[in-house]
Amino acid sequence: MTPAQTEGLIGMLIVLGILILLVAPAVVGIVRDRRIDREIRDAHRRYFTTTATHHS
Repeated sequence: MTPAQTEGLIGMLIVLGILILLVAPAVVGIVRDRRIDREIRDAHRRYFTTTATHHS
């Protein structure tokens, strides 16, 4: 591998690392939001199921 190829590879890896650092927090936030939404939806479903059963 020539020095120019090595520099190109190092530059590409640095850019890829920066991209991962920028995208990772967004992905973590999306996953967290989806989990919270699922928990809210489950709690909402459980609440209405238990209230409907208690009143009947």
